[in-house]
This record gives sequence, C-alpha cells and structure tokens, in this order.
Amino acid sequence: MGVEIERKYLVTSDEYIAMSTRVIEIRQGYLSLEPSRTVRVRLADAAGEARAYITIKGVTQGSRRDEFEYEIPYSDALQIYAMCVARIHKHRYIVLWQGQKWEVDRFEDAHEGLVLAEVELQSEDAEVLKPPFIGIEVTDNPRYYNSVLATENITNNKSKNSNNQ
Repeated sequence: MGVEIERKYLVTSDEYIAMSTRVIEIRQGYLSLEPSRTVRVRLADAAGEARAYITIKGVTQGSRRDEFEYEIPYSDALQIYAMCVARIHKHRYIVLWQGQKWEVDRFEDAHEGLVLAEVELQSEDAEVLKPPFIGIEVTDNPRYYNSVLATENITNNKSKNSNNQ
C-alpha cells in the first residue's frame, strides 16, 4: 500500500524562486472529489519534458494518507483531463533544503497569489527543517487541499459566467 506523509505550509516570501533547482508547470484535473477518496490526473511539463500521472488518494489523517500514483501516457492523460469535474493550474518549484525536498506551489487563475510549500517525510514524527520562506503550517486545514481549491475554481467560474450574462 502506498502512503504519503506530508506537511504543508504557507509561504511568506519569494526566496524559493532563487533557491529552486527545477520548475514544473502542473495542470491537475479531478475525476472524483469525494472526501474519502480523490482521483486526479496530472499533466506535468518541466522544460519541455511532458509527463502524466493518475493518482488516487484516501482520507487524510493528520499528515498521513493512502496514495497510489502511476505514470500514464500523456495522450491518455489529455483525454482524461477533458473529463475532469474540477481543475487547478500551478507552477511547482523544487527546493532542496538541508537534505529535504520541498515542493513550492504557486497557484494560477482563480488562486493567483496563493503559494504553498510541502515536504514529504519518512515518518509522521520526522523533524521538519524549514527554509527561510516557510510560514504557518496548514497541514490540518482542508481549505488548502488541492482538491478543495479545484472545487473553488468551479464556483468562481460559475459566478463569473453568471455575472457576464
């Protein structure tokens, strides 16, 4: 069984940009947004290298949840993405800090200006070595789950469309 243990934080400055070793453009689409399981497809492009993944995540319990992720053909991912009920777009900056890999996500579109950082850990009690741009922890705040942000995109787009009618 795959398990993900991660902690998530708000980002307080743009220092992560200069510290990053790689930037990946990510488009994620959600086929299921049930709280007990999310199913997403991810289109990832890093410097012209395009890859795609399908991921199934279970219920979050603290900083831990079941996770199963598999690389799939990019052409399949494009078709699956078109079927998704909710989507997000972000740029991920990879920062290596004191032996830990941080993923800093700068959100686009409806969530422009939101920047979150997460670090995956080997155990729930592992020490987190925080880079200087890390702010308050939001691991336990569902408002910052990508699936919730994607759902808000649906709501934001509907209200924009109804205002234009």
